[in-house]
Amino acid sequence: MKIKSEKEIIELMNKTAEKLGLKFIDLEFKNPADPTLTAVIHKDGGADLDDCEKFSVAVSDALDELDPTDGTPYTFNVSSRGIDWAFKSDEDYLSHLNQKVEVKLKNSIKGKKYYDGVLLSYDGKSVTIKVDAKNTFTVDLKNISKMNEFIDFS
Repeated sequence: MKIKSEKEIIELMNKTAEKLGLKFIDLEFKNPADPTLTAVIHKDGGADLDDCEKFSVAVSDALDELDPTDGTPYTFNVSSRGIDWAFKSDEDYLSHLNQKVEVKLKNSIKGKKYYDGVLLSYDGKSVTIKVDAKNTFTVDLKNISKMNEFIDFS
């Protein structure tokens, strides 16, 4: 399956989201044999099902015209950013400075691959996490499998 330039698709998604007062966050292609294209949107206070529907309706015709899979039938989904959304952009990291986060590592630090703590710094290459009064560490982004906002279930 041939896929159109991701840049073209992202531009279309960004323009559409902006017109609706939403923010386009991410684009995912899955399963080349039965392609699924998923757009992830966000708005302050959280995007709901109505926002997802409005975005889907607003972008569908233009997306079909763009023909992202070069004639191969595909499924299009729109999702909102969930509470456990993995940080991907500079904005994701920077907007969570001095807030509690969860970090899952590829390679352990001090024998552990999971930490929660306060995100003290981000420089585009690494983050510094304060776990408690005695433990602060800096980790390269390449060693992070997932970082997201801390979820307190208590």
